[in-house]
Amino acid sequence: MSRIFATIDKVKPAFDIVHKVALFLCKLLLITDIIITCVSVTGRYVSFIPDPAWSEEVVLSCMSYMAVLSAAIAIRKGTHIRMTALDRYLNVNVIKTLDILADIGVLILGFVMLIVGWRYANTIGGRGTYVSMPSVSRFWMYFPIPLAGIAMIIFQIEVLYEHIKAFFVKEARAV
Repeated sequence: MSRIFATIDKVKPAFDIVHKVALFLCKLLLITDIIITCVSVTGRYVSFIPDPAWSEEVVLSCMSYMAVLSAAIAIRKGTHIRMTALDRYLNVNVIKTLDILADIGVLILGFVMLIVGWRYANTIGGRGTYVSMPSVSRFWMYFPIPLAGIAMIIFQIEVLYEHIKAFFVKEARAV
């Protein structure tokens, strides 16, 4: 059984790459947000610096992307808010089973976000444009939802795999 898991573990570098890409995108989005916000605020008070009309919509869009990507990263790291108050009173196998059930629920949510979010991005988003940027489709305003679904699915599959693996492979404890 552990040979099967050892074979599947070879895919882990792909999850690491997706994680690094998502983290890099979050950093770029944060830097973009900071720069645009600084220019916009400065432009309001310094007459020779222009205050771009599109700054608010771009900053909000960047924040939407950053929020969903960082939430997906939190799934991988297990840093989301969790209910663990009763864990010390439960059997270890019960906790592992509950973790797997929670993983399946989050995985289903990821698929719902991907499918419904993609539909919304193409229908509602595809019909309009940003107010301050009439040449840019509102698709990009709705796209963070399916993007979150994809990222959640990828990272949740890894977490689910690790929880299933914990049932069958006993890790050697470091002394």
